[in-house]
Amino acid sequence: MKNAQPTTHDPSGSQSVDRALRLLALVGRGAERGTGLSDIVEGSGLNKPTARRLLLALMRAGLIEQEAYTKRYFLGEEAYVLGTLASRRHGLLELSLESLRNLSKATNDTSFLSVRRENYAVCLHREEGSYPVRSHALLTGDQHPLGIGAGSLAILAALPDGDIENVLTANQKVLDAQYPGFSSKEVRLGVAETRERGYSLNPGLIVAGSWGIGVAINFPDGRVAGALSLAAIDSRVSAERQPELVRHLRLEKERIEAKLHRMFAPTPKRSMDPERSRAWNG
Repeated sequence: MKNAQPTTHDPSGSQSVDRALRLLALVGRGAERGTGLSDIVEGSGLNKPTARRLLLALMRAGLIEQEAYTKRYFLGEEAYVLGTLASRRHGLLELSLESLRNLSKATNDTSFLSVRRENYAVCLHREEGSYPVRSHALLTGDQHPLGIGAGSLAILAALPDGDIENVLTANQKVLDAQYPGFSSKEVRLGVAETRERGYSLNPGLIVAGSWGIGVAINFPDGRVAGALSLAAIDSRVSAERQPELVRHLRLEKERIEAKLHRMFAPTPKRSMDPERSRAWNG
């Protein structure tokens, strides 16, 4: 009798988990707007019955919920609880809120915090400025392939060259299908220009007349944590004003990185005074 071989394909187990987590991520990207079933089906590649079955399982777990009127899906209460628990270690948004408010107050323009999610950049927060004419090119929860948009390009340019090539290869199809104005060659050029300037610039390439400028945020070990960016109408991101905007961005970048350094720095051991030491050791 031949020895039984280990099972390497488990369509009813791990595959279902993988699919459910993919749907959870798709719903999460909808943020405050919610996500429709058709978008979930299209984004996941699953058929409607399978998608509905997995969505119901996630609803039973409290990870997502469906709004009765619109039938759109949103992250649920349990997802909020888990996110809150994770925020103590991954609380970049909490560390950055003061800096985002500082940026919007100092420049009167809209500021953003973006982070990397695999081969994409997702906007975690949008802080409105007081200037009456605003850019609405990027909202909380929106995501673009890395390299598309100011914050996204700042993140990509801060990655090692090998990682950049892996990202561009993985995103080639979505760039061709959804971002016809961007090719891998143009994104590489944007990376080179960002590194040369020391900041990223999006001169209205996504939405005409809406310009963006950004800088990457790094963890103490050099890894990319995310990006700060500002967006405004083109006249407010002129060549003459860019140095002022960059100065504010770099100041807040340094403040956030200092907070990250304190968060991740090892706690020094306290030395015990001689009397306590003798008592402790008997």
